[in-house]
Amino acid sequence: MTASVPSSTPPAERRPRGRPRKSPEARDDGNRRQELIRAAAHLFRQQGFAATSTRDIAAACGMRSGSPFYHFDSKEALLEAVMAEGMRFAIARQAEVLAGAGAPGQPLVPRFRAMVRSHLDVLLGPDSDFIPVMLYEWRSLTPAQREAVVDLKNTYEAPWSALLAELHAAGLLRGDPALARLLMFGALNWTAQWFEAGRRASLDDVADAALQLFLKEPA
Repeated sequence: MTASVPSSTPPAERRPRGRPRKSPEARDDGNRRQELIRAAAHLFRQQGFAATSTRDIAAACGMRSGSPFYHFDSKEALLEAVMAEGMRFAIARQAEVLAGAGAPGQPLVPRFRAMVRSHLDVLLGPDSDFIPVMLYEWRSLTPAQREAVVDLKNTYEAPWSALLAELHAAGLLRGDPALARLLMFGALNWTAQWFEAGRRASLDDVADAALQLFLKEPA
C-alpha cells in the first residue's frame, strides 16, 4: 500500500469577518473632513456664508488653502454637508429622547417637554453651529441640495407631527396641529438669535415657556 504524500498546497487564508479595517490614511481623511465641516459651520454662523472663503476654513483647520477641495467639490458642497451633519445630529439626539421620556405611551405633556428641550439643546448646546447655519443660509443652497436636506428635515419633524396630533386629540394643544408645528418651530428656532447662556433665562425656562404658549391646561 503506497503511503499518501502530504499536499504541499498551503491552506487558504481565512477571510476576516466584518468590514475591512480602514487604513490610517482613510481614517485621517474622515477626521479631516469632519474637522472641515465643524470649522465651516462655525465660520458660516459667525461671518455668513458669502463672507467666508475656503481659505478661511482651511486656515481654521491648519490646512493649505486648496486642501478643502480634496474633500468637497465647492464651498456650496461644504455648506450642504454642514446642514446635513446638523440634521443627522438632531435626528440622533431626538432618537435618544424618543427611546426615553419622549417615547410613545409616556404621558403627553412630559413627552412634549422632552422634545422641546431636546430641540433647544440641538439649537443652543455644545457644537450648536450647524442648525443655525441651516436657518440663516438656506437660500444659498441649490434646489438639488435643498431636496437632500429636506429629506432629513422631514425625518426629524415626523415625530413632532405625530405628537402634536395626539396633543390636539387630547384637547391639550392650542390650535391646529399643522399650524402649531410651523409656529412652534419658528418660535423655538428664533432663540438662536437672542438666547445667551447664564442671562435672562435657562434652557429649562425656555422649554417651560414653550409649554405655556402652545399647550392648554388639562381640564
